[in-house]
Amino acid sequence: MLPTLWWKWIFECVGTTTASVLVNGCPTDEFPIERGLRQGDPLSSFLFLLATEGFNVLMSAMVGAHLFSGYGVGQVGDVRLTHLQFADDTIIIGEKSWQNVHSMRAMLLLFENISGLKVNFNKSMLTGVNISDSWLSEAALVMNCRKGTIPFMYLGLPIGGDSTKIAF
Repeated sequence: MLPTLWWKWIFECVGTTTASVLVNGCPTDEFPIERGLRQGDPLSSFLFLLATEGFNVLMSAMVGAHLFSGYGVGQVGDVRLTHLQFADDTIIIGEKSWQNVHSMRAMLLLFENISGLKVNFNKSMLTGVNISDSWLSEAALVMNCRKGTIPFMYLGLPIGGDSTKIAF
């Protein structure tokens, strides 16, 4: 939890900004910014990291409460992956279960409400490995997102492609 002074500083940076627009080369009167941060704002990366740390805490709480089960990696599955994050991209990794699907949807909606960030479910996709198309389609409907297929591109890299091909 950030100290009150930090919250005041952040609010002052975000809540008191103004802008003006050039119209035919002449600046208009300044007006207040009503939607918080703008693209390119140097503070936005820092605040986004704080918000994504909130996502990490929510995900850990879901796992701790046995509401979400990550995917086991290793010979005995002793390492459990639940999510990977890079900048504003997140991959959520879990076992095939309806509880995981419902918990993931609820957690993402809760994250939206807490952080003020909007999850774009239209851009999101649910992809499965060795999972029937019918189950995956139904789960994507519950998540209100697209059903993905393997291979797919993530951050410009192919995920699940054929590594024996030169194109890969």
